[in-house]
Amino acid sequence: MILLEFLMQDNWPSVLFAMAGGVVLSLGNLSAQYAWAFVGLSVTQVITASITVVIGTTMNYFLDDKINKAEILFTGVGCFLAAVCLGSAVHASNAADNKEKLKNLPSGCIVGAEYASFLHSYEWNCADLELKVSHKAKAGTAGFLIELENRRAIKVFGKSTLIGLAIAFFAGVSFSLFSPAFNLATNDQWHTLKEGVPHLSVYTTFFYFSVSCFVLAIILNITFLYHPVLNLPRSSLKAYLRDWNGRGWAFLAGFLCGFGNGLQFMGGEAAGYAAADAVQALPLVSTFWAILLFGEYRKSSRRTYILLVSMLFMFIVAVGFLMASSGHRK
Repeated sequence: MILLEFLMQDNWPSVLFAMAGGVVLSLGNLSAQYAWAFVGLSVTQVITASITVVIGTTMNYFLDDKINKAEILFTGVGCFLAAVCLGSAVHASNAADNKEKLKNLPSGCIVGAEYASFLHSYEWNCADLELKVSHKAKAGTAGFLIELENRRAIKVFGKSTLIGLAIAFFAGVSFSLFSPAFNLATNDQWHTLKEGVPHLSVYTTFFYFSVSCFVLAIILNITFLYHPVLNLPRSSLKAYLRDWNGRGWAFLAGFLCGFGNGLQFMGGEAAGYAAADAVQALPLVSTFWAILLFGEYRKSSRRTYILLVSMLFMFIVAVGFLMASSGHRK
């Protein structure tokens, strides 16, 4: 009865802000998954997280009536911006390394001088590679890059580097808007609610936020099943429901994402949403997975390693500044 009474209150402006936050988060999540195929897990996460902080943190700072320490907060924002530039440089350097590795492949595996013309139907029958179907290529080798390409749903050989970076930047902009939208939904800084109407609680806002994110994700995924992009094969809802390969990991990822978002919003309500953006430390973890589990940056050049370490160092410094800028909501 109490819940029904609360839902019937005239708080729809706040509800719409909450749902808008869920919409942009869903767009960002889907875009990030496409970007991973093009520029790798670590670079995608650094670019999206850094853009989220540069735009979203600045918006939250002013929405929260400047409760965070500006001189510390914006020093951290500047470090995040530097991390974006370094992330782009890491990807460009690593792409050049991969191109150099693939130059040494026999002509039967590569068409022309550019690795971008790779034959997707290749089945490891080049004697010069000394690779058989039963033999797994070592991470960082040309054979590993081709083996990875053959396993991808999204074929990236032949695609421009700018495509992946553009998708990653779009995902970052989308991610940067969901926290300010949630902030507006809970605190009504723009005074959209009528006098006497209570603000939405963090938990109620999170409910509307999650519902809109979930609904849009279903709509987009079903749409892309029947109208795929980036030359992906056409599928169907029936085929999707039959294929449970890796579905458990997908459910786990969604659960962790929702759990993390909930904690971020609770922390933002207590210490300011700008400081709560310190959760964007996730690229530190994703880079760990990318290098140890997925073989990214193995056997890369010294220049790539220097840029990678510089990017991660700048990111660690930036997160530290954001955490130190936390304030207390009045």
